[in-house]
This record gives sequence, structure tokens and C-alpha cells, in this order.
Amino acid sequence: MSVRGRYFRSLVAAVFAGVFWVDAALAQSGEAGCRFEPVEGRQILRCQQGLTIIVEGGASFTLEDRDRNGNADAVRLRRKALLIEAPAGGVQGGFVVVTPQAIAAVRGTKWAIDAGQGKTSVFVIRGRVAVQRPVSSAGVVLAPGEGVDVERGTGALTVKRWPAKRVSALMARFGQ
Repeated sequence: MSVRGRYFRSLVAAVFAGVFWVDAALAQSGEAGCRFEPVEGRQILRCQQGLTIIVEGGASFTLEDRDRNGNADAVRLRRKALLIEAPAGGVQGGFVVVTPQAIAAVRGTKWAIDAGQGKTSVFVIRGRVAVQRPVSSAGVVLAPGEGVDVERGTGALTVKRWPAKRVSALMARFGQ
């Protein structure tokens, strides 16, 4: 198995290890090492270890502390989008986002993930992100400027370079 394959499998496997649920409202009071900062129609979630999550207004998600060390290392995203910046080495074991259609895992990067209407879209700004369906061991690794749309089903995931218009529309949702 390639190094990339082992990296991907270890990050994805970690999401299923002991999960501790932290509601976003509790995170505001310091649970999971995070605090919210409201910013015009969205919130910025700043966590220990340098992790920053910009939350689109109306997003539905739950923070998780898989290794029970008091710091967020995963998110279950149900609706809308998050823009995540996870510095290399900041989150021990990497950072994972789980949606109904996809699992996306990283170690040091800046990327966006959008869940809704039967699909999850993942776009990478900096670094690399491994993406797979929850019921599949096959996945893809995205590089900067690449994205993937993960819909329900079992077909292969197709990595595409996203056009500037699509990237701009996504980033505008975060005030970027």
C-alpha cells in the first residue's frame, strides 16, 4: 500500500475511534478548547492547536473530541459549509469532517466543505485533503485548486479543477 493510502486509511479510521460529542453551544464556553467569535452572518470558531473554522450562517454541525484530550479534532457537518484552516502538526492525528455523503481528512491545510441537498462538495485552497464515502475504502486526495462532489451512491469520485467562478462563489459565503 502506498504512503498516501496508509495516511488516508489511518485518518479515516481515526474518525471511528472513541468519539466525544461536543455541541457547538458548549464550545462557546470553552469545551473542546474552542471559542466562537460572531462576524456578520457567520461565526469564526477558534480552537486550541491553531485550528480555525469559519462557519457559514445556518450551518448545522457538532464538534468532536475523538481522543478525549479536551480539543476538537473532528466535526460532523449536517448542513451548509465550513472553511477550515488546520495548521500542520496542530491537531494531533489530523482533523476530520464527516458528512452524510463523505469523510474528509487532513493534517495541515486550508479547505472548504459544503454539505446539503444530497451531496458534499470539498475544495482545497492549500495543502491536501483525503476524501472518501463513509461506506467505501476507496478515495481521492485533493491538491490546491481541486475539488470533488460526493453524491449518494457507489460510483468513483472524480477530482476536478474548479473554475474561478465556483471558487469565488464558495469563498464569498465566508466573507473571503
